[in-house]
Amino acid sequence: MQKASWRTCSHTEELAIQHPADEKLQEKAWGAVVPLVGKLKKFYEFSQRLGKLNVLLIHLEREQALAKQFAEILHFTLRFDELKMTNPAIQNDFSYYRRTLSRMRINNVPAEGENEVNNELANRMSLFYAEATPMLKTLSDATTKFVSENKNLPIENTTDCLSTMASVCRVMLETPEYRSRFTNEETGNGGRHNTL
Repeated sequence: MQKASWRTCSHTEELAIQHPADEKLQEKAWGAVVPLVGKLKKFYEFSQRLGKLNVLLIHLEREQALAKQFAEILHFTLRFDELKMTNPAIQNDFSYYRRTLSRMRINNVPAEGENEVNNELANRMSLFYAEATPMLKTLSDATTKFVSENKNLPIENTTDCLSTMASVCRVMLETPEYRSRFTNEETGNGGRHNTL
């Protein structure tokens, strides 16, 4: 997998904040932040779908394809949360979007991109991105909810399944052959970056 990064518009935002009367700078910053907020919205919506993966936990031990999908979800979760934790620009960009949108509403200025994220959704997204590891928290909450809603299933089904997945991940990281495969996959792309 390629290294992921977040293309921020913080420099443009800073200039727009420093020069609030410069309409061109305001438009440039707004035009740069709206697509980024669109991406944040997609990741948030994905996290909401992740919260409904309870069915995976029931059949994970018996269904190899589901186990592979769950491993890929865990991998994505950890990569996303790592990027979010190491890049404050993600939250800064979203905060800039919210402040600017609020100012536009106060001034009765129609906002292109306003339909992208309404106020209620923006509030939920803010709470989501305020977490240190938002995707992992989503998976954890979904697992807790699954266990509490399925008291008729032995809790061992879930804990054994998750324990097995954790053990597989540990073995893969501890085995030099597997570890070199991950390293080769991540570095074999000529240094290109995936962007979120």
